[in-house]
Formats: sequence, C-alpha cells, structure tokens
Amino acid sequence: MYPQLPSLIAHGSATDRRLSSLLSHLDPSSSSSSSSSASSFSPMDSQDQTISAHPTSGFHGNSVFGHVVQAPEDPILGVTVAYNKDPSPIKLNLGVGAYRTEEGKPLVLNVVRKAEQLLVNDRSRVKEYLPIVGLADFNKLSAKLIFGADSPAIQENRVATVQGLSGTGSLRVGAEFLGKHYHQRTIYIPQPTWGNHPKIFALGGLSVKTYRYYDPATRGLNFHGLLEDLSSVPLGAVVLLHACAHNPTGVDPTPEQWEQIRKLVRSRALLPFFDSAYQGFASGNLDADAQSVRMFVADGGELLMAQSYAKNMGLYGERVGALSFVCKSADVASRVESQLKLVIRPMYSSPPIHGASIVATILKDRNMFDEWTVELKAMADRIISMRHQLFDALRARGTPGDWSHIIKQIGMFTFTGLNSEQVAFMTKEYHVYMTSDGRISMAGLSSKTVPHLADAIHAAVTRFG
Repeated sequence: MYPQLPSLIAHGSATDRRLSSLLSHLDPSSSSSSSSSASSFSPMDSQDQTISAHPTSGFHGNSVFGHVVQAPEDPILGVTVAYNKDPSPIKLNLGVGAYRTEEGKPLVLNVVRKAEQLLVNDRSRVKEYLPIVGLADFNKLSAKLIFGADSPAIQENRVATVQGLSGTGSLRVGAEFLGKHYHQRTIYIPQPTWGNHPKIFALGGLSVKTYRYYDPATRGLNFHGLLEDLSSVPLGAVVLLHACAHNPTGVDPTPEQWEQIRKLVRSRALLPFFDSAYQGFASGNLDADAQSVRMFVADGGELLMAQSYAKNMGLYGERVGALSFVCKSADVASRVESQLKLVIRPMYSSPPIHGASIVATILKDRNMFDEWTVELKAMADRIISMRHQLFDALRARGTPGDWSHIIKQIGMFTFTGLNSEQVAFMTKEYHVYMTSDGRISMAGLSSKTVPHLADAIHAAVTRFG
C-alpha cells in the first residue's frame, strides 16, 4: 500500500517513531506492538501490516456529522427562499429589507458607481491588508456622520471607532467587548426588535432581556411601558436603542420622548448601545435621523454606536459598518481601542477594504456627498410615497380598521398589525410573502403592486377579522 515505507524506515529512529505513531493512529490494534522498540520494525513487517481506516477518515459508511439535524430557515431570509420557489407571476416579496426601484429592481446609487470608478482608475491602490481597526479615513468620517462634525466628543478625541462587518458585525464586536470588559453582563432590548439582535448579544456573552416598546392596540409606541421597564432594570445595565426607523415596527419616539428616555437612562447609569441602520434613509435627512444619538453625546455620557451603510448607500453585499465607543476621556478611548483589536483579531483579523473605500471616497468629497444626499432623499421619499399609496388604497376599499399607522410609522418597514393566520392566507391565496409577525418592507412595493397588496390585506382582514 505504501511502497515508500521501507526507504523511510531506513532513515533512522526519528522517522521510525513517527511512522509507528502514524500506524497506531490508523490501526488501533497496532497499539500493543507500538510499545516495542521502533528498531524492531522491518520492511518485511510493513508488507504484512494491515492498515485500516480510522472512523474519522471518511471510509466508513456513516458520516461523523450524521447526527447534525436540519436547521430551520432564518425567519426573515426564509421568506425569500419560499418566494423564490413560487412560480406565480404575481408573487410579491415584502420580507427582506432591501431597497427596490419602482420597477422592482435592486438599485446601485450613481454616486457609488462613480466612487468605484475612481477607485478602479487609481493605479496606486493596492490590495494589502487593512489594519485591525480598518480604514482610518472611513472610521473618522463615519464618526463625524453620526455624531456631527462639531461634536465635542470627536474634538476631544473621546471616540474610539473601528470598521466592522456592516451593522451585524459591529454589534457582535461590541457585544463581545462588553462581555469581557463591562461589569453588567445583561442587555435590555426592545420588544419587538430585529430578529438577529437576541442571537448576536447572546453569542457575544450577554444575558438578553426585554423592555416594552410597541403597543399592539395603538400600533404605536408604548411609552409608559418603556419608561416603567427601564426604571426597574438594574443600575448600569446595557440598553439597546434604535437610533431611528425602529425595526420591525417603524415606530420612533418623538424628540420630547427621546429627551425623557435620555434623562432616565443617565439617572440610572444605564449604558446606551445604539443601532443605526437607517441614518438618512428614514426621513431623508442625515442630521434629523441622528438627533437621538446626538442628544446622548451632548450630555457628556458614554455610549456605544453600531452603524451600517447597507441601506443608506445600498452597499448590502459589501458589508460596511462601524462600531464607535464614546468615552469619558481620550485616554479611556485609546485603551478601549486597544482591547477592541484583541476582540477583532481572532474573529476576522481585519475588515475588507473595498466597501469602506467607497464610503470614504463619497464622504470626503463635497460634491459626491451632496449627490449622495439627493439620491438618499429620493429613496426615502419613494418609501414615504408607498406608505401614502397603500393607506389610500385600503381606505378606498373600505378595509376594516384604522390604517393610519402606515403613514405614521417611518423607515423601511411597516408593522401592519396583521396576525400569522392572516399572513399565511395572503401568502397562499395572493402570493404575498412577508414575515409572520406582519412586518412588510415598504421598499419592496411599487405603484404597480400596491393594489395587489391592498386586495390581499382587505381579503385577509375581512375573512379573519
């Protein structure tokens, strides 16, 4: 089986010992003979030796992974899987949060194409590894975008920013840091929240609990319940806050309510962890969508901020994001950054360069930045238009219930209030795909598909109440 064995054995005792050890691993029955001197092993012995496969070698009929069970589809991404299998020509996917044009097509922003072309044409660019913390320009510009160029925290060097793998990766790095370095290992997240939040924080080493947020009766904010719950959480606990365009409800506090939340959070020494996935995409105004965060920065307190450029620059597949810590001093920020490196290095070593370079190119050029804000507002305005068209269509059909929450909510998603039975009916009879909690992506609608959705909702509500 191994014609080279005799010559190898002749090379000396070190080789003999390695070969004997190998044979012992391949054939457990040989272990009894392995205790004898390696020098007693002869070329003739090698021909008689039966070498059998170890159970992990793959030669046995059963896989060593045969015990692994089939995992369920992700509740959000699974919607698209089911949609793709449906041959119906009228099918409509309102599950995944990705922007679509009026023609139902994915959109690459013109300014993104321009930035990419500039990068491609720059022959001096190389594909070397980025530092562990990512692209320096990207980090500085991302902090300025969310906190404001005139932010005291930035001017005083109290912000530590690292490039992350979009919002998800930024949240995960933050969670692991808190699990290692923060005295309170519990995070309170709104009920409901993005379906990935609980998994991210739990796998990061934190205990996950909830606070009241959404009121099904009004399809609006349960502000009293929110304040009551945050008033009773342990001092110093971490609190997850959606910066704007709450996912999945589309319900945001008013500026006055945000101020009350801020006072409560600071009075109980809670640590805010903001998730900003929709800056500029919610209202069409970058500064307006960052106001909640800037309120907390202005009071001098500390916080964490996870940013994503998936929605507002359409860089979904580039996985571009940032994680920032606003600290009490520059010295603390420097030490936090040093420990963030130790979290990132064994996780993914360093982040990808292309997407971050696109963002940095756009943010540091005034003309390109202005072009981006125009395109960003156009996306936001189209989503707002879809809200009004759907509301008008339901009212025209006399659909039972008050549907004003559709135009009161903000951002990519609408929490319709439809239950799982109604959703299942709409999928089966009208080929409308959405998550079972009734969340729909307004960005997946168009003027052509609004009537079909309105018909489906009207039929579901009329039939099931």
